[in-house]
Amino acid sequence: MVMAQRLSRVNLEAHPRIVRYDELIPCMDAFIDTRTPGSDKKENFTIIGPGVSENPNQHVHIAEPHGFNIGGARQPANCTNSQHSHDTVEVFYIHKGTWAFRTGEKGQDAEVILKPGDLISIPTGVFRGFENIGDDIGYLWAVLGGDDPGRVLWAPYVFDMAEDYGLVLLENGSLVDTGKGEVVPEGKSPMPVTTQAQVDALSHFTDQELRNCCITSDEDVPVLTRGGLTMRKLIGADTKLGWPHGFSLNHMALMPGAGADQLRFPGPEVLFVHTGELVVKLEDETWRLFPGDTATIPQGVSRQFVNDTEKRVEFLRVRGDI
Repeated sequence: MVMAQRLSRVNLEAHPRIVRYDELIPCMDAFIDTRTPGSDKKENFTIIGPGVSENPNQHVHIAEPHGFNIGGARQPANCTNSQHSHDTVEVFYIHKGTWAFRTGEKGQDAEVILKPGDLISIPTGVFRGFENIGDDIGYLWAVLGGDDPGRVLWAPYVFDMAEDYGLVLLENGSLVDTGKGEVVPEGKSPMPVTTQAQVDALSHFTDQELRNCCITSDEDVPVLTRGGLTMRKLIGADTKLGWPHGFSLNHMALMPGAGADQLRFPGPEVLFVHTGELVVKLEDETWRLFPGDTATIPQGVSRQFVNDTEKRVEFLRVRGDI
């Protein structure tokens, strides 16, 4: 069975609407902090949409606008993302590893520890950072609100560290690497260091308030069960994380041999496989998705989810608001 899985992965043809985990193209210098020891080994991925990368050469796997962005972060043990804030909501689903999420200018306000199958939705206007505190490589699958998620606002200390390692962030949000011989273009100015007034304008979380932004894999949430399909509502109306996101997000599980109803959704619909193998039957083709794979369903096309294996399948479904 293991050999059959390996062969099926190798023989799968590339598909413009599927991004395989094994084929993700990372950017190792996506942000101003990526030369800083402790942050210099992180891989950033823009899977759907432009994301918030500051590197103009960042590879975008699928550029089609969805109303939200999909990204990923893969980091070895003890690798950290420095404190920053976003203009739109930022949702992380833990696929691999154990992660600490910390809020505050220097990560001093609040902390929560999350493991595979857990989810966190961090609102706008708060400094946040995250670290892989496990022993192995970790992977976060991310959803950012909006087609244009804006730019990152960095904590002041990040600028000081970046200067020591030759990275300059420009006002237009792009990165200049003087260590590689790049120079600030004529007529362009560096991004001003975040002011104390900007810092003071951001929100501060307690540990409990940060935990209220999370849903763990075993937490009691609204559930729909139909045959061998179980759907847990994580983000959307009437959920714990019910503030506006611009999208809904559900955790789906299919028992061995089970299938979901054949449905047609008129808006954007994206899938991410957490465990097992998911078969997606479309009107004129069939996909097989593996753990870590991301796929986007053509809008308005009928599809069915099927588990034809002997193991349970878990996956996420993100739908844009329509």
